[in-house]
Amino acid sequence: MATISNEDLLEQLKWRYAVKEFDPSRTIPEETIAALEDALVLTPSSFGLQPWKFIVVGDPELKAKMPGISWNQSQPKDCSHMVLLAIKRDFAEADVGRFIECMAEARDVSVESLEGYHKFAGGFVAQGISEGWIEHWSTHQVYIALGQLMASAALLGVDACPMEGIQADDYDALLGLDGMEYHVVVGCALGYRAESDKYASMAKARYAKSDVIDRR
Repeated sequence: MATISNEDLLEQLKWRYAVKEFDPSRTIPEETIAALEDALVLTPSSFGLQPWKFIVVGDPELKAKMPGISWNQSQPKDCSHMVLLAIKRDFAEADVGRFIECMAEARDVSVESLEGYHKFAGGFVAQGISEGWIEHWSTHQVYIALGQLMASAALLGVDACPMEGIQADDYDALLGLDGMEYHVVVGCALGYRAESDKYASMAKARYAKSDVIDRR
């Protein structure tokens, strides 16, 4: 399998930053957006349960309404595509059953052969529901997807800006998710940096490797 070099990986991660100004005249090619969507689909999750949905918005009229529900930040409007990462409300044991069916089909095995895994994962979800932390768990899973999206974008030369500074309930309303089964948690603007964005050339302020890496 072909891989990129260690140097190329680090170069792209050093290149990326949280874009403050996007060039609104540039659009991500369709094949690149499709690859980033596939990267999102391939995100790992706890038990493989994937308690999420990803809404990819490229419609200019829809994006134009987003700064007003993003603390007046311009990135959602000026970026090429705004990705909203949402959790599944009321994630339940039935969702585990759905995933087991998906796994059985993907691996060409019977649902019955996965009964042990079904009980194990189902027990985890049942505990999360009874103890009230299942939504917290789902939110953590979405952030794994956010990391996967940002790293994938950097490797493809696409700029990104993760955005927690959004009014999630208002995004639900804008996207027609009010009262539906998914709820927006966080966003990520994708596109290409504007030449006027002064932050593109600023050095990254990161603690020394010795401060944050502890080998045992």
